[in-house]
Amino acid sequence: MSSKTKLSQAVDGEESQLIDEWLREFSELGARSGTMVKGSELREQCGQFLRLFRPAVAGGVAKEPTGPAWEPVRDLLAELSRAWGMKGFSPTQTASFVFALKAPLLSRLQSLHGGDAQGLIHDLLALDRALDSLGLYTTEIHQKAREEMISRQQIELLELSTPVVNLWEGILALPLIGTLDSARTQVVMESLLQRISETGAPMSIIDITGVPTVDTLVAQHLLKTITAARLMGADCIISGMRPQIA
Repeated sequence: MSSKTKLSQAVDGEESQLIDEWLREFSELGARSGTMVKGSELREQCGQFLRLFRPAVAGGVAKEPTGPAWEPVRDLLAELSRAWGMKGFSPTQTASFVFALKAPLLSRLQSLHGGDAQGLIHDLLALDRALDSLGLYTTEIHQKAREEMISRQQIELLELSTPVVNLWEGILALPLIGTLDSARTQVVMESLLQRISETGAPMSIIDITGVPTVDTLVAQHLLKTITAARLMGADCIISGMRPQIA
């Protein structure tokens, strides 16, 4: 048998027993948390991984498992990484899910190769390289997912920090507190114009009493907001203007 066939054989072994050993190793690594992923759910995810991992290994293990045969494996790990990140898993815990598969496959390769030390080393290096790469891939996806979530939260906070209130009939007010940067000023403009469109208010007030500094770029955005409001038929007044800002 070629070493590639033996590597495939190691993965093709009794699935239930392999998953049992995999989960034990995962637990020993301290990566499993019973409150985050139920045992039956985690077991099913292990089975899904193995069903995709087998054909990928059968096609050979390159230095980086990034070919077409590995795309389903990487897609599954990306899905798990995002889901587990939302549930509170750390990048280390997610990567350990992949790394924990090394030990049970190692024992199978040792049995298959017997005294063929050179073939065993070849297969171990190929397996180690593949699983290390996949484990690092989960950390990259986990980090991207967290960054996307933080970015969404920042946008939501910006929207919450720029409330447009209806002071009186036909008069809108937008009180601003804190630092104004270009991103937040853009949200201010969009929020105000949207409310003018919804209410048809002829007057709006932007209060910047709580804004410590306004740079040139932000001032330009505010002036553009006033111009845009006028194009929509509403006069816009800026209140709370300090001499330094003026």
